[in-house]
Formats: sequence, C-alpha cells, structure tokens
Amino acid sequence: MPDPRSLLSWAAGWETLGDNISRQLWLLDSEALCAEARRRTRLDDFGDPPNEPALSILANSLESEADLHPLGRFFMRVHLRELLETRLRLTQAWSGQSEALDAAVIERPVFITGMPRSGSTFLHELLAQDPDNRAPRVWEVMFPLPTKSTWPNKVDPRVRKADASLWCFRRLAPGADSVYPMRAWTPHECVAIHSYTLMSEEFVSTCRIPTYEAFLHAADLGPVYRWQKRFLQHLQLGSPSRRWVLKAPDHVYGLDKLLTVFPDAVIIQTHRNPVDALKSQIQLTQVLEAIYARPIARDQLGISEARKVKQISDYITRFRDAHRDAAGKFIDITYRELVSDPLEVVQRIYERLDIPLTEVAAERMRQLATARSRYQKPVASPTLEYFGLDPTAERERFAGYCSRFGIPC
Repeated sequence: MPDPRSLLSWAAGWETLGDNISRQLWLLDSEALCAEARRRTRLDDFGDPPNEPALSILANSLESEADLHPLGRFFMRVHLRELLETRLRLTQAWSGQSEALDAAVIERPVFITGMPRSGSTFLHELLAQDPDNRAPRVWEVMFPLPTKSTWPNKVDPRVRKADASLWCFRRLAPGADSVYPMRAWTPHECVAIHSYTLMSEEFVSTCRIPTYEAFLHAADLGPVYRWQKRFLQHLQLGSPSRRWVLKAPDHVYGLDKLLTVFPDAVIIQTHRNPVDALKSQIQLTQVLEAIYARPIARDQLGISEARKVKQISDYITRFRDAHRDAAGKFIDITYRELVSDPLEVVQRIYERLDIPLTEVAAERMRQLATARSRYQKPVASPTLEYFGLDPTAERERFAGYCSRFGIPC
C-alpha cells in the first residue's frame, strides 16, 4: 500500500509544477497586459481615469497573495485583458461623441446599496420590471460596444455571447445559481462597470488580495463614479431617457463621491440581521473564490468575512450619522419586510420618489416575486461555529448597527 505521505508529496509536486508553468504562460504583469491590449486593438489611449497605480497594485496582489490555481490565473488574465481592450475601444468611441454624451442627461438615478446579502439583488430585479426604469443589463455591461453584425429587429449577438459566457461560468461554478443567479438579461451590479477603471470591489469579492483591498478603500473614488456616469450616458445614447436603477452593496464605501457625481441621486439602503448576512456572505465567497483560487481554512474564511461585514456596517453607520442633512436622500428597507411583502415595499419606495406605480409595472413585479420563491424560503447554511466564529460575540459586535437601524439581532 502506498505511503500516504508519498502521495501527498507527489500531489504537491504536481501542484507546484502546474503553478510554475501557468505563471510562465499567464503572468499577471501590468505592463504586459497593457501592451497586449494595445496590440490586439491597435489603439493606444486608455482615457481617464489612468490605469495606474491601480492595475499594478491589483496585478501584484493577485500574484503574491491570491494563491490562484492555474485555471483561475488564466481566467483572471483573460478578464483583465478584455477589460483593458474595452477601455481602449470605449475611449476611442467617446472621443468623437463628447457633445452627444454630455447631452444624455441622467436625472435622479436610484442607487440600491447596504448590507451584503440583504435582498438588494431581488429589489433591483423588482424595480427593473417597471418599463419606466432602466437597469444596466449583464450583456451590455460585458459588451458595451455594438458589433458590426448587430441587425435591427433581431437578437443582438452580444446577448448570445453573454449567454455563452455565463453558461461556461455556471459549469465552472455549479453553486453560483444558488447564491447569485445571473443571465444575460439580468440587471447587473455597478461593480462590473467600475471594473473597467481597475478600481472595483469585484476583484476583492472574487480573490483574496488584501494589499489591493487596502489601496481601494483608501483611494479617491471620484474618478470611478465619473467613469460610471459616462458609461451610463453611453448606454442610453439614442434611447428615450428613463430613470436609472442601479445596485451594488459596495457603494457604501463611496457614498460621498457618488452623491458628488450624482447630486440628485436617491439611495435605497437595505438592512439585514448582520449574523444572517454573514452566513450567506460566507457561502457566496466560497463559490466565487473557488473559480480563481485554492480554498483557505474555514476559520480563516470566517474571520475574513466577519471583518468585511463589520467594515460595511461601520461605513453605513458612520456616513449616515455624519450626514444627517442628507437623510431625505435615503430610503431604508429591511430584508424581513422585503421578503414578506415585496409589493408593499415597492409601493413605499414609489411614494417616497413621488412617482406612480402603474398596474403594468406592479403585475410584472408580482410575477417576478412569485417566481423567485427562493426569497420566500430560508436556505440552509452552515453555522457560524463551523467557520470558527462565536455567534454571541458576533451579535455583540453588530449591536450598534442593529440599534441604529432597528434590526432585531
């Protein structure tokens, strides 16, 4: 019978060999990535904001901290290269459209943010059912530039391309649908738009990169939101102006800059018992990180995610307490009331926005709420103890947040 230690040593040797080969083939180097993107597009100008220092810090953090497996390294390199190529093409397209883009006014956009795993995705999808609302769809965020083969009155080939990409994603991450179902027509998160600036929480949510995360949370996010505004103006060119409905829990890190760039924005903040949110967040992180990296110990994962959820709750509380004059811009929604009566929550939001909820929109929302039964039933999840956390201690850590927003803990 083979010695188990020999088998482990043999497996470790193959793992090291795979890492070395993949690093030689797909090195994550900022200069090389930019050079390849320029070569493939035959374009040179990435526009604003500059790629650096964000790209170098991201690439170095991925190389030294993320523990990427070979397939994950390949996926990340392709993703970064495609982001850079799209940046080059968008900069070229926008250079001759300045007046038209400036004229595409964005009025009173609605941003959904708050505690992670607190129903913000469900609420985003509900509001997107209203024909008077406009949400960025996955396919147009992934592929924002029309292709030459786009024909009127037929399915845009970018939709098919997005469907194919997402089908592959679901094969690689079979648990993704249970925590974050996504299709080509699904309303997309703003972090995907921010990714084009290389300053996005998307990278933090999919890889363990503490150096980049620290850089991102200390950075001026004003250029990121100016980029988002231009991106949204690009998407609405040639279409009737509608109310933008946007979403990302990570907007809590940049609310000051968001409201500077979108001064008439309305912020819907979703809240949930942080202990429940933490358990769900751990599940999501396990699924996302497995696409790119090797798993870490359960207790390390628990500590890391508990820190992130506490950080978000602190950002929410500090901003709201420091900007009480902006209270009229915020609409607070709890996860409990959203899952128990979605239409009542939407009606309350529309009353605050002082806009009518048409019967057409309400019926479409009812149909979606009925179809999304997963929001009506609790999903079994491992306990916090399983991840090395003490539920009593976690409840105490979040007592201030719960008290501030009336959340039972």
